[in-house]
Amino acid sequence: MSRNMAWTGFLATVLILVTLVLAVIREPAIQARAAETQLIASVTEGMDIYLENCVVCHGAAGEGLGSYPSLALVSDMDAETLYKTIERGRFNTQMAAYGVNEGGILGDAQIDSLVSLIQNVNWRTVYTRAEALDVLPPQLVAAPVSEETLVQVSALADGTALADGLELYAANCVSCHGPNLEGSSIAPTLNTDVIRQTDGFELARIIEQGVPGTLMAGWSNALTSEEISALVQLLQRWDEVQNMGVAVPVVEVPPIDMSPEIIASGARLFNITCTSCHGTGGYGTVMAPALNNSLFLTTTSDTQIHQIIAMGVPGTIMPAWSSRLSDTEINALIAYMRSWEADAPIITQAR
Repeated sequence: MSRNMAWTGFLATVLILVTLVLAVIREPAIQARAAETQLIASVTEGMDIYLENCVVCHGAAGEGLGSYPSLALVSDMDAETLYKTIERGRFNTQMAAYGVNEGGILGDAQIDSLVSLIQNVNWRTVYTRAEALDVLPPQLVAAPVSEETLVQVSALADGTALADGLELYAANCVSCHGPNLEGSSIAPTLNTDVIRQTDGFELARIIEQGVPGTLMAGWSNALTSEEISALVQLLQRWDEVQNMGVAVPVVEVPPIDMSPEIIASGARLFNITCTSCHGTGGYGTVMAPALNNSLFLTTTSDTQIHQIIAMGVPGTIMPAWSSRLSDTEINALIAYMRSWEADAPIITQAR
């Protein structure tokens, strides 16, 4: 009996040791699967946060819109730096501080999820999700440049760079500075002898860094040095281009329409572009004031609201939307905001 008990004890000990060894061997795989599961959950949560707060500036595929940078450029940035950028914003840019401790709306775990998204996501997945949720941001307002025009400009000396500059101008600058550099109510004319005689390095610096205190954003994160150089050449030699009879087509937009369909369109645009700062229904957040506000709506004309949307508000995180939305889309936003007016509460500050 004692011998049988001894063998039983021995076998039990061996079994325990084998189980422990197998557990030790399997532990790294278990930990790896757990880490992968946690990462997938974090990236998925980050995607939802991104589509709610970031898509309108950085694009549905992280490609960057206008002067806002592509997130592919920061995917290799270390996690701590990414975290601090999201939490604290970036000084002298329109990147707001999103951390709750900095006056923003995101907690630590939410920012961690955004960092995981930026460092690990397949952006095509984000785009597909944005498309399914109908939150694709508006396309940039761009003037079409015909192939015939590009060939014509390319015939000039160093014409390839001029043609590239013309396409870049039409895609990024025309809505503020006008189709033929003549300027607009929100940006100065660039078709002047002063501009043409300005040193190329200075023009490049202005395009790269922007002009503090104005609506001119810095484009260094959105354009390469070669693209900025092409724009500089176009500005300095625009008189040559004009003398060839070349003109950038005017972007035609229909007059404002206050129909229910346009109001509905404005509601959709507002939900995509404005709610992350101004709140659902325009009632305001800690980041931006209430727009669904009787005082604001009754004392601010349509023209003034149009200018605020188009030009932004210097010194705040309100960006200029003129390069992102057509006049028709801005008017749709105004129509939607006007639909609140009859029942709008009196709010003296953002909630």
